[in-house]
Amino acid sequence: MALNVIWIGFFLIALVVALIKLIFFQDYEILNEIVKSLYSNAETGFTLSIGLTAILAFWLGIMKIGENGGAIKFLSKMVSPLFTRLFPEIPKNHPALGSMMMNFSANMLGLDNAATPMGLKAMGQLQELNPEKETASNAQIMFLVLNTSGLTIIPVSIIALRASGGSENPSMVFLPILLATFVSSLFGLIITSIYQKINLIQPVVLAYIGGLTALIVALFLYLGTLDKEGLEMASNLISSSIILGIIFGFIILAAIKKVNVYESFIDGAKEGFGVAIKIIPYLIAMLCAIGVFRSVGAMDYLVDFFRWFFQLFGFDTRFVDGLPTAFMKPLSGSGARGMMVESWGTFGVDSFVGKLTSIFQGSTETTFYVLAVYFGSVGIKNTRYAATAGILADLAGVIAAILITYYFFG
Repeated sequence: MALNVIWIGFFLIALVVALIKLIFFQDYEILNEIVKSLYSNAETGFTLSIGLTAILAFWLGIMKIGENGGAIKFLSKMVSPLFTRLFPEIPKNHPALGSMMMNFSANMLGLDNAATPMGLKAMGQLQELNPEKETASNAQIMFLVLNTSGLTIIPVSIIALRASGGSENPSMVFLPILLATFVSSLFGLIITSIYQKINLIQPVVLAYIGGLTALIVALFLYLGTLDKEGLEMASNLISSSIILGIIFGFIILAAIKKVNVYESFIDGAKEGFGVAIKIIPYLIAMLCAIGVFRSVGAMDYLVDFFRWFFQLFGFDTRFVDGLPTAFMKPLSGSGARGMMVESWGTFGVDSFVGKLTSIFQGSTETTFYVLAVYFGSVGIKNTRYAATAGILADLAGVIAAILITYYFFG
């Protein structure tokens, strides 16, 4: 429903603006602009999807190797002490823990839609433990908030789209996204724990969260000592090392366990191809709607209002041109993706705005969509405070993304 309303809304607003320009300003060229925008954005959407297909097929192949080789199970055991405290309602070694870990892993790799099937499976398993079937349990809400504010280690889809969009260095947004999602995830965890009265001040929780926080802070402080060239070099080295470490680690572990690595990769790659094919029509549809919205000048009016507002307080307003992506993300992943790609066409994929929208796309999640799909799949009608906690986490991610973009790209 949300996607339908958003899509129609873009066209209706564009129609109203176009009629005003035609009637009051005799701007007949606006009709040609609309037609050209429709064709060019449809072509852009398809071209980007082709590049995305290859990257998704590759990474889902690697994920399948990790799953069959036991890497995902190993990761589940590593976080089990933390999960048992954040999800006290879930029995130890319950299947839901493994499904949640698979979902979080897909989100950490920035695989977007690939995380959804695993998330739906986890929600169904959590529903089995839920005594009130129409009301969201604490475990379900904690899972949803951590999912929607999920930490992204490798933003695969965004890197793939940036590569398809002609970026000279598609992975330059790797560290900024990691830092922004860490802020979002930590804030979401704290907010939800306050609601659920979960004590985060206990040795095991502090060891996990404190250790990760210390690592992130140390990394941030180290990067702060570098000049612009050194910062870019360090970012590329760290991102490449983590990516290659995951790939080779999954392959080596699977080989040791005598898993057919090649066949596992093929099975996963087939799934990736299917996911990418499903994305194509959504991306084209949203790009066309957003393109029409921008071609009549409606986007400019919206951005100009926010620019005027923030100028009143003396802020640098370069970030304002990226805000449409941030506004769209909680409502629609494909809509936000379309906004991001459309901003690249206007400002450039490696421009300040192009980098900012990439970080927005990677540091927040489609909160309302996830709530509707995940809770709807198990018949939950009373979502309690899930939306509030999710949106607050998104807001923290947006603010962090803006500040971090200025820090890295000035």
